[in-house]
Amino acid sequence: MISLIHAITISFGWRRNLIAFFAGVTGALSLAPIHFFPAIIIPLTVSVWLLDGLLPVKNLQNRFIQIDPVAIKEAAVIGWCLGFGYFVAGLWWLGAAFLVEAEEFAWALPFGVVGLPAVLACFTALGFVFARLFWSEGATRLFALSFTLGLSEWLRGFLFTGFPWNTFGMALGGNLVLAQITSLVGLHGLAFIAVFVFASPAVLYDRMPKGRTSLAFVSACGLFVAITLFGALRLWAAPEEFHPAARIRIMQPNTLQDDKFNVANKDSILSHYIALSGRKSSFAPNGLADITHLIWPESPFPFILSRDPESLSRIAQSLGPTTLITGSARAETLGSAYRGEIRSVSYFNAIQVINSSASIIDTYDKVHLVPFGEYLPWSNFLEKMGIRQFVHIPGGFEPGVTRKLLRIPDLPQAFPLVCYEAIFPESLSSDLRGDAGFIVNVTNDGWFGPTFGPYQHLAQARLRSIESGLPFFRAANTGISAVIDSYGRIVDQLALGAEGVLDARLPVAITPPLAIRYPFLAPFSVTLVTLGLLIATRRRR
Repeated sequence: MISLIHAITISFGWRRNLIAFFAGVTGALSLAPIHFFPAIIIPLTVSVWLLDGLLPVKNLQNRFIQIDPVAIKEAAVIGWCLGFGYFVAGLWWLGAAFLVEAEEFAWALPFGVVGLPAVLACFTALGFVFARLFWSEGATRLFALSFTLGLSEWLRGFLFTGFPWNTFGMALGGNLVLAQITSLVGLHGLAFIAVFVFASPAVLYDRMPKGRTSLAFVSACGLFVAITLFGALRLWAAPEEFHPAARIRIMQPNTLQDDKFNVANKDSILSHYIALSGRKSSFAPNGLADITHLIWPESPFPFILSRDPESLSRIAQSLGPTTLITGSARAETLGSAYRGEIRSVSYFNAIQVINSSASIIDTYDKVHLVPFGEYLPWSNFLEKMGIRQFVHIPGGFEPGVTRKLLRIPDLPQAFPLVCYEAIFPESLSSDLRGDAGFIVNVTNDGWFGPTFGPYQHLAQARLRSIESGLPFFRAANTGISAVIDSYGRIVDQLALGAEGVLDARLPVAITPPLAIRYPFLAPFSVTLVTLGLLIATRRRR
């Protein structure tokens, strides 16, 4: 083992970059659907050894910040290669979206499969650069890596509209027991903890007095045990309580994103939805007559529902006493100025609540849109090159004005989340949490087919339940639809690629956890503690 560590530490050039790349690839095994969280140990411990190889100890040991331009540049390259491997292996499934309409988008496949990971890897490179500034021997370097990589992962969740997908913290977040710590530190706090814990094996082979083990490694093991015990006890003490009156059904139509999904086939599509929604089950032997609320997935119609009274009437007639919560594209005819142009019609990706009188009771417009998917950044320039967003909406969608709760008859108010809004902790406003009773998420992962993408999406969405203490109802077009309780436990789910309905009662919300009451306090505290330990250990040395 010592010889292997030595070989990694003294590697240079393309060999060092390949080691970093394949270490990153291995780390992706910790993500859904594999969920082998020990795999993240490899890239993080290798990161320590690679950065050790850049440290001229004799010349810079006594400096608090080590500014060595050559070493900093090499740290950036190592960090980028490791991050690139991690994100390519974790996001390869994005290529499926470019093949849905291959004649128009296949040319851009390399930009999604390689280009996006290359950009995301820049954040990992930034973390390595700042880690190198604080690097030295001993436990100090664990705190340096934890602080700087955790900070770079936090920045990745905000900058350039944010994309906190597959953070290093998901090695903990993908495991139900370990994920319970999210109720205290939130998603952004997970990364700091995960890096410290899973990079700690690197210090096992440091030179220590005979018979002694690194205090940093012992501390990391103790922290991991504490997290495990906290999660196990929290789940053990968690009651399984449900609202007695609410009987909710999720409809998963498994409608593929192909040529059949167009306005010419709207009648057959709608007939399929209505027939499937009315299916009888052991939970609802009389079909919809035994269901109080029905949820349909994101944008299930190839038309604007509010502008099609005939289709709206057909839906209402099929509902009976049931209330429908559905994704739907929405249009406003009022002109608006948006991205430098005047538009006579504005389109929104929405969730709408519909009753048996064909009335739209309430609407939520998606606030956090997907760049290139739902709108085109720099549209004035890119449209001249013949490039457009994935959705067939003239000019793309516009974002909703503000976040709000959704009013649903005979149910508590709901936090509405459309598609990948569910991966952002900030989507759940702490100001609205007190009046919310559950989360409703409509999504369409049909763009990505039977790949790892939908599994990763569900794993990250589940953390919103743990952070907020709210049950989670997820309606996905092709799957994975699920009902999740307030502790992140999956009550029931429909498999990816399956057609069917999912019936469940509404789990009871719990007292708001620390992560939702003080969303910035916990990760900020973890950041300060890590930085404080870094400074303290450096001064001792």
